[in-house]
Amino acid sequence: MKIAIVGCGTMGLAFARSFLKYNLVEKKNLLLVEKSQSRCEMLSENKEGVVVNIVSSQIADYDLVILAVKPQDFPEMANELSKVLSKDQIILSIMAGIPIVRIQDALQHLSVVRAMPNTPAMLGMGITGFTAAEGIGIGKLFKIENLLNATGRSVYFENESMLDAVTALSGSGPAYFYFIVKNMVEAGKRMGFDESTALQFVKQTMLGAYHLINNAEMNLDDLIKAVASKGGTTEAALKKI
Repeated sequence: MKIAIVGCGTMGLAFARSFLKYNLVEKKNLLLVEKSQSRCEMLSENKEGVVVNIVSSQIADYDLVILAVKPQDFPEMANELSKVLSKDQIILSIMAGIPIVRIQDALQHLSVVRAMPNTPAMLGMGITGFTAAEGIGIGKLFKIENLLNATGRSVYFENESMLDAVTALSGSGPAYFYFIVKNMVEAGKRMGFDESTALQFVKQTMLGAYHLINNAEMNLDDLIKAVASKGGTTEAALKKI
């Protein structure tokens, strides 16, 4: 498979590196389109793939075109891209908030898959919800799913509206956890820990709690009760939330 990625910011580059890591595409068959000159130079120096800074007719030679630009940059990019696409290509959008019908209209192209990944994809530990326009065969969807799974896990939804829920839950979700960690560390500092010690306690607590969720034969309510003894300090704290 030959893959073109338009927009090589955090998520575009995460996808590119995951595909290369698992040998899903050869570097010579991976086209990276990035308008930022400094990022182009970085990508070229790192030999991430074939690096260019403009959308051109060469994109027509690629089986899959991934749209990884910022949503606000889509109209300008779509104007350029619509002139060079071929009808047999699959478009995979990982732009937040732009529905399939809008992408189809802007690109004058029907074969569109829409996905919502999250930033842990950078470590191959993300989760992505995805859906597809009508008419895309099951074989092509399996190939897309295989690519998405290189960045972690993926879940297919028939109803595109569920991707808005995915955005709220897992797309934005990492920021919620970072916010909790940040505030727990700050609370630790107020209790007398230095920052590195507070962070060590909080990170290990979060990691241990994650593994208990995955491995303990207890539901979330039972796990909470195991910590929050009746009449204890944890129960009192939870009642403040």
